[in-house]
Amino acid sequence: MTLSHRLYFAFVACTCIALLAFGYYLEYFQDLVPCPMCIFQRLCYMAVAVIALIGTIAAPARTGSLLITALIGLFSSLGASIAGRQMWLQHLPPDQVPECGPGLEFMLEMYPILETVKRALIGTGDCATVSWTFLGLSIAEWSLICFAGLITTAVWQLMTSRA
Repeated sequence: MTLSHRLYFAFVACTCIALLAFGYYLEYFQDLVPCPMCIFQRLCYMAVAVIALIGTIAAPARTGSLLITALIGLFSSLGASIAGRQMWLQHLPPDQVPECGPGLEFMLEMYPILETVKRALIGTGDCATVSWTFLGLSIAEWSLICFAGLITTAVWQLMTSRA
């Protein structure tokens, strides 16, 4: 494994940790309560961060490095899908926005895990609410941009590793 792989993993881990820290800052210091879709996006960032940290610390050989990079791309794609769905909900006409539903904690208590995941990923009116913007983009839109960047770097890393 080359130093560039290890630096790539460290960069990805630091990026995800910084994004998570900002999300928690918005939650605890700006009083923005995350919707179920936001929580699932956080879980994707956490998964990518843990995988990238493993790659940074373990410094696997070529095959392990390719596997870790592919996992980063996979979880980033999952997160991008969730962010894209939330962005779609945010741009629906007001009369088509789904009703607000229960929080994730309530759903975890009341439904089996797969039903909870299904209900959370469908989205509710809470997920369609835009309560914070930066440069005219919502959190979901910024999240999609960040996940797209992670996917792009993972694909680039996989393509250059094969050469």
